[in-house]
Amino acid sequence: MDDVIRVDDEYYVLATSSRVDDRTRVLKHGETFAVFDRHGDIHALGRSPHGIFHEGTRFLSRWELLIEEAGRPLLLNSSVKEDNTLLVADLANPELHDRAHGTVPQGEVHLFRAKLLCDGVCHEHLRVVNYGLKPVTLRLIVSFEADYADIFEVRGTRRARRGERLQTVRHDGCAILGYRGLDGVVRRTRIQFDPAPRELADDHAVHVLELPPKGEASLYLAVVCEVGEQPARGETSYVTALSCACAELDRARADECEIFTSNEQLNDWINRSRADLHMLVSRTEHGLYPYAGVPWFSTPFGRDGIVTALEYLWVNPGLARGVLAYLAATQATEEDPQQDAEPGKILHETRRGEMAALGEIPFGRYYGTVDATPLFVMLAGAYWRRTGDRPFLEAIWPNIEAALDWIDRYGDRDGDGFVEYARRTERGLVNQGWKDSDDAIFHADGRLAEGPIALCEVQGYVYAAKRAAAGLAELMGERRRAERLREEATRLRARFNEAFWLDDLGTYALALDGAKRPCRVRTSNAGHALLTGIADPMHARRLVETLLAPASFSGWGIRTVADDERRYNPMSYHNGSIWPHDNALIAAGFARYGFQRRALDVLTGLFNASIFMDLHRLPELFCGFPRRPGEGPTLYPVACIPQAWAAATPFYLLQACLGLTFSHEKPQIRFTHPVLPDWVEWVEIRRLRVGGGEVDLALRRHAQDVGINVLRKEGDVDVAVIV
Repeated sequence: MDDVIRVDDEYYVLATSSRVDDRTRVLKHGETFAVFDRHGDIHALGRSPHGIFHEGTRFLSRWELLIEEAGRPLLLNSSVKEDNTLLVADLANPELHDRAHGTVPQGEVHLFRAKLLCDGVCHEHLRVVNYGLKPVTLRLIVSFEADYADIFEVRGTRRARRGERLQTVRHDGCAILGYRGLDGVVRRTRIQFDPAPRELADDHAVHVLELPPKGEASLYLAVVCEVGEQPARGETSYVTALSCACAELDRARADECEIFTSNEQLNDWINRSRADLHMLVSRTEHGLYPYAGVPWFSTPFGRDGIVTALEYLWVNPGLARGVLAYLAATQATEEDPQQDAEPGKILHETRRGEMAALGEIPFGRYYGTVDATPLFVMLAGAYWRRTGDRPFLEAIWPNIEAALDWIDRYGDRDGDGFVEYARRTERGLVNQGWKDSDDAIFHADGRLAEGPIALCEVQGYVYAAKRAAAGLAELMGERRRAERLREEATRLRARFNEAFWLDDLGTYALALDGAKRPCRVRTSNAGHALLTGIADPMHARRLVETLLAPASFSGWGIRTVADDERRYNPMSYHNGSIWPHDNALIAAGFARYGFQRRALDVLTGLFNASIFMDLHRLPELFCGFPRRPGEGPTLYPVACIPQAWAAATPFYLLQACLGLTFSHEKPQIRFTHPVLPDWVEWVEIRRLRVGGGEVDLALRRHAQDVGINVLRKEGDVDVAVIV
């Protein structure tokens, strides 16, 4: 690679190189994900996230298609299909000097690449067509390498020791690369070529194609990830894998309602978001689970899974069922300070890979989160209200009871009625709310808060959890417990509004520190008090105004920290950036307190941001700079794209604006004070189910309200509109 310079272990790319392009293409299936450049190549230079990763390890760190003597093909176009099944790239030849046939002008040979992931295998179809008037001899080189880096190494963690690279084995058009980790596990990358290449070395293969005028040839390649004694895969053909992927997607869509609108750009955002969720969802032994995000968080996270399921609940409640089942099965049952685990606590994250197996990182199964446990109970209550699935709720009721016991016994560390956190292992997270950066919780003068810390939003989650649990306790026939839970929630609400409300700032304190001093900072956390209903209605209007004032609302969305606070930085992870999921939760809070039209402001801001995003895909977060005329939002450089709770954002925003709720008992679908933005004339929702019924609905915006017509109805279900 003459455009890449290596100095010791660092790589530098010339500014003129075609590799200088930070736009990536992502695929994921199950425990495997891949990050390519727009050519469909992999260049793991420096800390690049490029690669094919399986179970937390990079099984392929280099994969590059070259034309001998000419270098990289020219990029014509690159995209991921709208349903995320295929990465497709159209390439063309640079000018070639064919020894046998003379000069081949640029753009006479077309190279089509299509890639897909299925069951731990990356399949690729390469089709080459000669559109010229004379024959062409093309020597194609595929260069490959596997570094078997743990995902935490790719993120920048240095290791004192690594395992052993195994000798590459070559036979029958197949190259097998291998690595024996310090954990004793052998990981292999099996690279298969069909047809077999003319030449096969330890790090590259050469195919020689003789193409007559208008002639074409196809190559099929497969990269198979193998761990330990797992049986070899890769026998499935590209065509079969594509068929299986499409069938799996059809099954996923069959369980969901469909959404169409008059605005094609909104449709693009909705369709890409739905496809991203389908891609990020993995099937576990307990059901479906949305892995948090690619590349850094492609694994189950408790908080992320719960929030994603909550946002998507009205579209597909089956996702929430899978999340609840998985988190119930992995709920902590004993104290383990090294994992920040306590009985009843819900998982923060789980990791596979060599470093997790060796305990070099604490995240093999880690419980350092203060909010996942009350959020688990919240989601269980929301799932019950959406589905009426009593048998499932009865099955996880012991887990809900254990979560409630954790809240009271371990969550409230000092008995003051508020739930606090403080890590128990030095290797764990310092901050254990959703803003878990080391500098995310601070006082007005910029000083970091010392724990134990009681976060604003967590008290709201606990309030909502106890109210949800009260309803479930009645379902289980425990009336006295239900009354007690409601009384506890009422007392918590009163104490919260007294201790956290900052009347001079028009917001709730970010947190109380270990000395019970409020962190007097305007942040987005306060908006979650509206989501959960813990906010006093007398404070709601002022809080909405604070969150939508220019200091907090950039024009694209609500910042995590207002721009005149001491630690504000629009380029920080949690102290001034904009997170789509955070905005969606806040918008739902606006709607809960009757401010649907202010929720439209949030929807409009994020919709406008999505128009500027590659593939209409909202990232995990973006920078909090003010919106400037004629410019798009500024991207955060290492944000996960796609990210599950960002992908679920448009669905929760739409639900908030429509005031959409469900009653499984009647059964009934309710729209309370529905509103639509002035850039949407109509919305159609098809196959919306509740109880045993199903409806197709048409919603049309009028000058003062939204009209709703029932286009089709099957079964026993009513539609109610409250204006």
